[in-house]
Amino acid sequence: MTGAKLHPKSVDGPEPQGSKTSTEEKASTVEVVPPPEVNEPSPELTPEEAEQARKKYLLKRFWISARRYWGRSGERLAWPCTLGLLALIGINVGFQYGINRWNRAIFDAIERHDAGTVYFLSAVFLPLVLGTVAVVTTQVALRMMIQRRWRSWLTTAVIGRWLANGRYYQLNLIGGDHKNPEARISEDLRIATEAPVDFIAGVISAFLSASTFIIVLWTIGGALTLPIAGLTATIPGFLVVTAVLYAAITSSSMAVIGRHFVQVSETKNQTEAEFRYTLTHVRENGESIALLGGEEEERNDLHKTFAKVLAQWALLARQHMRTTLVSHGSMLIAPVVPVLLCAPKFLEGSMSLGQVMQAASAFAIVQGAFGWLVDNYPRLADWNACARRVASLMMSLDGLERAEQSDALGRIKHGDTQGEAMLSLNDLSVSLDDGTAVVKETRVAIEPGERVLVAGESGSGKSTLVRAIAGLWPWGEGSVDFHPDRRLFMLPQRPYIPSGTLRRAVAYPGAADRWTADQIKAALDKVGLDYLKDRIEEDAPWDQTLSGGEKQRLAFARLLLHTPDIIVLDEATSALDEKSQDRMMQMVIHELPEVTIISVAHRVELEAFHSRKITLERRRGGAKLVSDIDLVPRKRKGNLFSRVLENRRSLQKGGTSSN
Repeated sequence: MTGAKLHPKSVDGPEPQGSKTSTEEKASTVEVVPPPEVNEPSPELTPEEAEQARKKYLLKRFWISARRYWGRSGERLAWPCTLGLLALIGINVGFQYGINRWNRAIFDAIERHDAGTVYFLSAVFLPLVLGTVAVVTTQVALRMMIQRRWRSWLTTAVIGRWLANGRYYQLNLIGGDHKNPEARISEDLRIATEAPVDFIAGVISAFLSASTFIIVLWTIGGALTLPIAGLTATIPGFLVVTAVLYAAITSSSMAVIGRHFVQVSETKNQTEAEFRYTLTHVRENGESIALLGGEEEERNDLHKTFAKVLAQWALLARQHMRTTLVSHGSMLIAPVVPVLLCAPKFLEGSMSLGQVMQAASAFAIVQGAFGWLVDNYPRLADWNACARRVASLMMSLDGLERAEQSDALGRIKHGDTQGEAMLSLNDLSVSLDDGTAVVKETRVAIEPGERVLVAGESGSGKSTLVRAIAGLWPWGEGSVDFHPDRRLFMLPQRPYIPSGTLRRAVAYPGAADRWTADQIKAALDKVGLDYLKDRIEEDAPWDQTLSGGEKQRLAFARLLLHTPDIIVLDEATSALDEKSQDRMMQMVIHELPEVTIISVAHRVELEAFHSRKITLERRRGGAKLVSDIDLVPRKRKGNLFSRVLENRRSLQKGGTSSN
């Protein structure tokens, strides 16, 4: 746990004006839909076939969510922008045809030495160019708008699911192909939404261009008659036949040469993500590495990780070399082919120079349309890999979401306490996602104002129990109940320090402007950070600047601002010396005398600040609560564990007297 946690029922007061971000507004428009059904490959498939089926389903899973952008829950501008883009593609093809006709007219005029027509066509050329440029520019702007808005919509939806119900944390606790979710959400999702728009626009443009200029080639070229062994053979539409055959050869060559492109690109993206994660890990743990002198070991680890990246880049480079061989060769040969084919007709006088140039231009456009796959195969492979990585994260989130809606594995319930109890654990068992028990059948009721210390040896499940109380750990049985309308605030061992100003760090998770500067300074003064009061508006890397003890003091300052009803301290004073620890605990008790405290700690000295101690003991079937004692004598109601012990003693006495 890396930050404070407010119970969902908490009411922190009115939100400051303007605090609702555009991201939240967008998230509110995303329709909440149930996850797709599990699609397991048939057990009869071989491992290779099962892997292929899984990859095919990953693409399907990506589109299940991505296509909703154009659905009822999508954005209102999705269809108008899409239809506008399609219209611009059609208009652009019209301008291409106009320039193609202009080519024929200008060269025919040059061949006839018709100066007037040449001057007129020269004047017409400028409007054609300006019109084409305007249409293409608008088309690019609209295409990029669709990409940007689609990415924004889908990213908001994925982040919303990722952050909901602590799933971003739970992903670390379960198995699956969802490593480096931050890279999948930022980089992979960007490519996964940009490329399809380019592909669809390219395919439609290629289809319209090919359809239009095949007619031009058929009309201009006509039939070609060839003498063969004393006979004549006529090939109708010989330019069209040649264009189709040429495109078929180049496209099939690309498909064969680049058949491993998708797999290599996918592996390359994965190694790149792992390298970024390793670099981020070093940066986030820089202090510990520097103190231990672990630079050499980290350097070796980075070199190994980067070597994998370079190896995959080498494989990818070979794939690019092969595809470039086909694409560049095609680019050089394509303009020459129609001229050579039309040369006999031009020389015999059945085709004008303008028709030859029009045919060459049309052939190049048709070849470009047919060769779309040749030019875009590498990018198509890259999109394939990125879409699968995004879909893998979606599927892991699907699994967590289905688990939340199902009782098959067992889920810890959360509700309201009965009576005055602030918190009650009712037959609470905490287990792993595979059903292995960690804590078994814990029953505890904590009254208002109690200060309870949870003790036990390392590995007995204390921190896991805290996560279950916070709602971060969902698997298990029983229930965790809170008093209605009471606020829970958690202080972990490693407090989370957000980026930005010190003021924001102290106010977190509230808004920085919710409290005045004087209130922030007063809180810092009470926790012994008065020397930082003049720096609250300073934007600095406070997570790296503050020591572990200072971070824990800052977390206590948050308590004073948020004034919760229940505080859970998970080793929250472990970085403080004994004297500082005593000051923090005395300050909390003095400033928040009515607050209910639950502490998880190893230090015996903390018993002096608590009224009650419960102990967990690790056992084979899961840790159990073995003792519940009062450190300060007082009358309490609802101590379920004590009542169980008293009932057992009375039964034993009754059995003894009867004997």
